[in-house]
Amino acid sequence: MSTSKHEIKDNEITTAGIQLKTSRRWLADAVELVSSMRFAISLLTIIAIASVIGTVLKQNEPMPNYVNQFGPFWFEVFSKLGLYAVYSSWWFLLIMTFLVISTSLCIARNAPKMLKDVRSWREHVREQSLRNFHHKAEWTSATAPAVLTQQLVARIAAKGYKTKLVAKDNATLISAKQGAANKWGYIFAHSAIVIICIGGLLDSDLPIRAQQWLYGKTPFNGNGIIAEIPQEHRLGLGNPTFRGNTLIPEGSASSTAIIPQKDGVMIQDLPFTIQLKKFIIDFYSTGMPKLFASEVVIRDNADGHTFPATIKVNQPLIYKGIAVYQSSFEDGGSKLKLTAYPMAGAGETSFPVTGEVNGATPLANPALAGNGNTDYTIEWSGFRPFNVENMAQSGDDLRAVTKSKSINQRLSDDLSSHLGNAAKSASKKDLKNVGPSVQYKLRDKTGQAREFSNYMQSIKVDDAYVFLAGVRDAPDEPFRYLRIPADDNDSVQEWMRMRAALMNPELRAAAAHRYAQRAIPESREGIETLRVQLEQSASRGLSLFAGDGKQAGGAGYMAISKFLEQVPPQEQEKAADIFMKILNGSMWDLWQVAREKDGLKELQADDKRARFLQLSTNALSDASFYNAPVYLQMTGFDEIKASVFQVTRSPGKKVVYLGCLLLVLGVFSMLYVRERRLWVWIRPDQNAAGQSYALMAMSSQRKTLDFEKEFEVLKTQLKQSEA
Repeated sequence: MSTSKHEIKDNEITTAGIQLKTSRRWLADAVELVSSMRFAISLLTIIAIASVIGTVLKQNEPMPNYVNQFGPFWFEVFSKLGLYAVYSSWWFLLIMTFLVISTSLCIARNAPKMLKDVRSWREHVREQSLRNFHHKAEWTSATAPAVLTQQLVARIAAKGYKTKLVAKDNATLISAKQGAANKWGYIFAHSAIVIICIGGLLDSDLPIRAQQWLYGKTPFNGNGIIAEIPQEHRLGLGNPTFRGNTLIPEGSASSTAIIPQKDGVMIQDLPFTIQLKKFIIDFYSTGMPKLFASEVVIRDNADGHTFPATIKVNQPLIYKGIAVYQSSFEDGGSKLKLTAYPMAGAGETSFPVTGEVNGATPLANPALAGNGNTDYTIEWSGFRPFNVENMAQSGDDLRAVTKSKSINQRLSDDLSSHLGNAAKSASKKDLKNVGPSVQYKLRDKTGQAREFSNYMQSIKVDDAYVFLAGVRDAPDEPFRYLRIPADDNDSVQEWMRMRAALMNPELRAAAAHRYAQRAIPESREGIETLRVQLEQSASRGLSLFAGDGKQAGGAGYMAISKFLEQVPPQEQEKAADIFMKILNGSMWDLWQVAREKDGLKELQADDKRARFLQLSTNALSDASFYNAPVYLQMTGFDEIKASVFQVTRSPGKKVVYLGCLLLVLGVFSMLYVRERRLWVWIRPDQNAAGQSYALMAMSSQRKTLDFEKEFEVLKTQLKQSEA
């Protein structure tokens, strides 16, 4: 019974030992895998792919921008993967952590061996092992072994080798080495990866996440005054690392920075206050900015000490371990003065509008009453005091009206072919500053909005001066521009007068009658019937062009094209030519009727007036797509600039610099420092008394042509007899 108990106990011990060995083997295998080169290369590959994504895809943009760019489905997919903030995503930081662990384990496993090899002379070699080297040489010398040893040591040392003499049985071994510091290159390079990754982790948002986990800090998602935002959304002065932005208008100050987060922002308090005294910007002759800087006053919040400073691009201000960079510039709430012209109905009374960039203005005026256009709000989104555009002419007219197209094709061109583009792409460059522009959104009572961009001054496009009124339905679309021709007073008043007249049935009828009288001035039997028919055709053409509610097919050229589709195909070309001649003639008379109504004299027809009339007719056709109750023309502004600063505290920056230095040293050592080992075995010659026998062997990690040449030179020099 006692023996049985001992056997059971031995079995238990054996089983426990096997389990311990298995667990140790599993741990050893895991450590070997993590510290292996293939594991590190796999991590580096993933990091490289992630870096490419982070470079191609703009990071930390507002979420609506990504929705507009990718659509709802892919937005959610990319959001789950953390692609909108790659460098702060959990999986990227986890990979960085594993890379640090992998490289550290690799260094811990191999560095002691490498250092031992650097110190080693490898003197435990035998004569027979030296004979097995590929690079070897042997010779005899009439010199005594002791004297020959001293001669060879001197010659080897002269070549830059460190030497060590080792006494063997009836022989002497010269062990020499050069370039052993090559091993330090591997240590430096691997250590650099660890140090750079640690520096990157120090400058990541891990400290911010830690405060969110430990202290309940949460991003702020809403509107409000920064000073009134609660403490749970603010980060204290002790935050070790952050990267935020602050926008400061001229004359204002800020002591906080905004740190973008996935679902809001965090407010970072600063130990000092930045007051922007003046924003400076210089331009090239083309109007492009070449320098922008900010003159600021810094006030220490602790002791009240103040000092002036100038912050320029690539010349940051560094104070209390915080760097303030000149990032960009924005509008700081410029005051705008505009004139609103009705774009719907027969009204033509303009009225003044004022606004402030980043603010909103209700669109309410008695002139708009009755058209259902009073429930709009103007949201002023941007103002630019200068715009540099390429004004070079290139290719066909952007309206795509060419001789190769039939009349019907020309009339059926949609908005994209009718509207011009302010920034024309051309291989020929003609950059010019075309003046100020204003950008705004018109939002209706349902919350739907369209975005507009209007230039203050007329611009010469296709040999004619026009006012460009841009419109787009979504932020990711380019602006399409309505070209309103400038009149003799460089204004839009004549075109607005024609637009209002076109919407007035009475003026259309008067214009049709006048056109018929002018086209058929004779008064004889049978002519009156033709005149009535011509007047009816002119009236119908104007009504179609105006988009009369009784007609189908919209307005402008599109409506006329729809109407001509009713004509037999073989007669459409002829009918279109006649219809367009009647339309052009009646539009001239509509213009004159409108001027007479306003008490202005009739204009004389000439090439200049005909050109203006054609541009106006085109613009009136395009206006049906403009889809806005008013056209806003900027008449004045009071610009207020704002500077955008990037405020950072990055303790890992110097750590990264150290890692980069070690990486350079490591790569240089591995590429340009070659380790060579040299052994010379010296003993008395067995066949001749008083003479010596020498056996030389040489090795290197990299067998290159330089090594072959060095071996031949050393072999020749060591064989030479001492004079």
